[in-house]
Amino acid sequence: MARDMRSKGFDGMECSIAEVMSALGDRWGLLIMRDLLLGLTRYDDLRQSSGITNATLSDRLKSLEQTGLVERRLYQTRPDRYEYIPSARGRDIALLLQAMVQIGDTWRREQRRAPPMRFVNAVSGHPLSLTLVDQDEGASREALPISLEAGPGADALMQWRIAHGRPERIKRKAARS
Repeated sequence: MARDMRSKGFDGMECSIAEVMSALGDRWGLLIMRDLLLGLTRYDDLRQSSGITNATLSDRLKSLEQTGLVERRLYQTRPDRYEYIPSARGRDIALLLQAMVQIGDTWRREQRRAPPMRFVNAVSGHPLSLTLVDQDEGASREALPISLEAGPGADALMQWRIAHGRPERIKRKAARS
């Protein structure tokens, strides 16, 4: 059941993580989405923020537009200039970025480094964090027990991943207890 790990795409892979990664493309796609979600919309601002080369930025913006994460809008004529706006689908990436910020901040605290960015409640100014919520009970819990199971869209390879990794997950859980 092993896949050719040298392949460049995720086509045919029944995996939600692979689907998001495919839409983002690579690390540059993720950093461009970070900047777009922060409100940077113009090509020069995106380039300045990331230090990315013109060729790479142009390529990634086209790719993000093709995958439906970004919409290109004309804001000036003679010469034509465009701004890049996250689509509804692109705005979904904010959740992924918030999770990455939360993890990165935890790692930074371990090194006694301050967080470079915080998510806060726009009304109260209180810090926000992602938590797990039991969908049936509607309650969030700090240490909600988590288990993995195959979803209705799981193909044979995803079912194999989940089943094959189960003994290790059980071992890790026992070690934490």
